[in-house]
Amino acid sequence: MTVTVDRALVEAANQAVASGRASSVSTWVNGALADRAAKDRHLRAMAEAVALYEAEFGEISDAELAAQQRDDRRNAIAAEAPRKKPARTRRRKAA
Repeated sequence: MTVTVDRALVEAANQAVASGRASSVSTWVNGALADRAAKDRHLRAMAEAVALYEAEFGEISDAELAAQQRDDRRNAIAAEAPRKKPARTRRRKAA
């Protein structure tokens, strides 16, 4: 197989190997391809689920999508990364 890869992605792969996040560029690329394949399977499954739903209940309207989007935003919970506590420094006792 021959592929052309953007330089920035080659550098990202090399950095992953250099930092120990991947054992080789091939491993990093295989992981990326596996992630993409899983995403594609997920999207196909979602499209099939929507098609089955619409076959039974009718096409989902733009108004229904907008209403669901409003509900999702209203019910969303904002998540923040935990804040790191500053490192404690020891104070020397006065002599």
